[in-house]
Amino acid sequence: MRTIIPFLWFDGQAEEAARFYAAIFPDSGIERIVRNGAGGPGPEGSVLTVGFRLAGRSFAALNGGPRFRFTEAVSFAVPCADQAEIDRLWAALSEGGEPGVCGWLKDRFGLSWQIVPEALPAMLEDAESAGRVMAALMGMTKIDLAALERARDG
Repeated sequence: MRTIIPFLWFDGQAEEAARFYAAIFPDSGIERIVRNGAGGPGPEGSVLTVGFRLAGRSFAALNGGPRFRFTEAVSFAVPCADQAEIDRLWAALSEGGEPGVCGWLKDRFGLSWQIVPEALPAMLEDAESAGRVMAALMGMTKIDLAALERARDG
């Protein structure tokens, strides 16, 4: 087996979404666009699939129509090194979307993301401070790393 590629279903916005995501993350870009032919499921020449790379990982997007929608049951977690990275990614991905809680958001295409500090798992592993960190986290939309660190430190 070579790799596993997340395959995302869109209602006509596959290329727009792929270009949007690729503009946000480093080591990203469009790799290939497959267009419908004369007998395809969409109008001839329209985009059927887009192969793209996000942060060095392969993804695919399909213009599959309105039948299926994204839900929070699947999300992409993005571990961030610092508050500046959290702020940048939150601003870019939430534009036209909607914020959630605990660092979650839906982008303008309805895809769910978790914009979280890479230090969060370690903060939640410590039995003494995990409750304080979780209580602070539950009150946040975009994560405030300094507030989590204060909660961890008591």
